[in-house]
Amino acid sequence: MRIVVLTGAGISAESGVPTFRDADGLWEGHRVEDVATPQAYDLKPTTVHRFYDARRSALLQVEPNQAHHALARLEESCGDQLLVVTQNIDDLHERAGSSRVLHMHGELNSALCRGCRQRSRWTSDLVDHPPCPRCGVSELRPDVVWFGEIPYEMDRIHDALLRADLFVSIGTAGAVYPAAGFVQAAASYGARTLELNLQPSEGTDYFSEARHGPAGELVPAWVESLLSR
Repeated sequence: MRIVVLTGAGISAESGVPTFRDADGLWEGHRVEDVATPQAYDLKPTTVHRFYDARRSALLQVEPNQAHHALARLEESCGDQLLVVTQNIDDLHERAGSSRVLHMHGELNSALCRGCRQRSRWTSDLVDHPPCPRCGVSELRPDVVWFGEIPYEMDRIHDALLRADLFVSIGTAGAVYPAAGFVQAAASYGARTLELNLQPSEGTDYFSEARHGPAGELVPAWVESLLSR
């Protein structure tokens, strides 16, 4: 069975990673327009770097939870029949043991060079404008897909949705496109669809089945039921 799993902020929130946007519209105390657009970076690169440097450092204080570990167990069984597409820019899936993970919105532990356009593994600060390890130019920016930019690997994602037998959405509000449209695409191609979320998402009605509660409880239970068949 070919499975595509989409994960969002809700799965990492249970590890202590702040969700994408607070109820008041702020992103960890900042206006989205000030830290998550190309224009913000052009105007105030130091502010943007400090914001992402702090988030990168904060990752060291959190650990994968039972939902991350359950998906890693599922990969052990399914192999390349499973693809995890995540909207999250943290590395908790990988630290739990998953390897078939596609970060459609980029990664905190990566840097993108505006000079040569190459992506490089990066775990230290960028605020001092270090040189690119590929071309030597000091044009590194956070390798994060900002508003107005195209998510990574969209062709690969759509190909996986086309072939999927089961599409599962975990911990996402279903409000941000293009990810919010994945359930409709998968269903139109014939996949069964399942939502696992703390509460009904904006797209709950598009799923053939929905279960609501903490990801740390729902995901392990779902994985165990799948593996026991």
